[in-house]
Amino acid sequence: MRGKPVAIPLPRLGGPLARFWTDFRDNRGAVAGLMVIVVIVFTAIFADGLAPHPPNQQFRDALLVPPFWQAGGSLKFPLGTDDIGRDMLSRIIFGARLSLLVGATVVTLSLLVGVTLGLVAGYFRGVVDVAIMRLMDILLALPSLLLAIVIVAILEPGLLNAVLAVAIVVLPQYARLARAAVISELPKDYVSAAKVNGASPLRFMVITLLPNCAPPLIVQASLGFSTAILDAAALGFLGLGAQPPTPEWGTMLANALQFIVRAWWVVTFPGIAILITVLAFNLLGDGLRDALDPKLKR
Repeated sequence: MRGKPVAIPLPRLGGPLARFWTDFRDNRGAVAGLMVIVVIVFTAIFADGLAPHPPNQQFRDALLVPPFWQAGGSLKFPLGTDDIGRDMLSRIIFGARLSLLVGATVVTLSLLVGVTLGLVAGYFRGVVDVAIMRLMDILLALPSLLLAIVIVAILEPGLLNAVLAVAIVVLPQYARLARAAVISELPKDYVSAAKVNGASPLRFMVITLLPNCAPPLIVQASLGFSTAILDAAALGFLGLGAQPPTPEWGTMLANALQFIVRAWWVVTFPGIAILITVLAFNLLGDGLRDALDPKLKR
């Protein structure tokens, strides 16, 4: 007799990346944020070709020209000019490059140092853990912007010192998150197996623990990007960050305050650029959190 046909199981299509993208794209806000970030990154990379004018070029015969849709505006300056005749659109485009560079530098520095401290504190515990965490508690007890202002004031106003100050301010977030992730992973079976195999502390922390602690750190890094941009813009607004004539959004806001009534565009457009960029990174962070956290998956 002919036997029954045997069902051959088909291999599952897609891997972790495919499942991650499926979960991520369900969040429409996160996808919109990602698209906006791609546009901003593209604009920052190709700012030299996209900007209609050099960011610091002055047109002495076009001071405080309004946007092109208002009376007196010109398509030569689509978003108008500032008080010394510089094209607003060009300065905002070049400001995107500087803001993304600041955000990437701050996140990289704080992530490297914070994750290292968190891994060491969570793995060794005891006196080492207490010393590191109390230092982080001291940093968290101080208002973040005030602490950044003090650090920049001690060093000196400038973009590099502002980046360093913001990195120090957000450092405790990564250290505490990494420590909590390490402590939650230590009781699991794969950790015991790695210890039995005789893994050295450095290999154990970097190869075994760190990859399993990465998802919350990735989410925090995406959210920290927006925090870094906001803090750097705040320091620039206070005159402690990027110095004129650098096309930085916070500095542009500070220089334009006296013209807020008679020339609204010199304040509005840099503020909108900050708003859109920060909102896009926050939406991206929410989407990453939903896709990487198993507890939030449907």
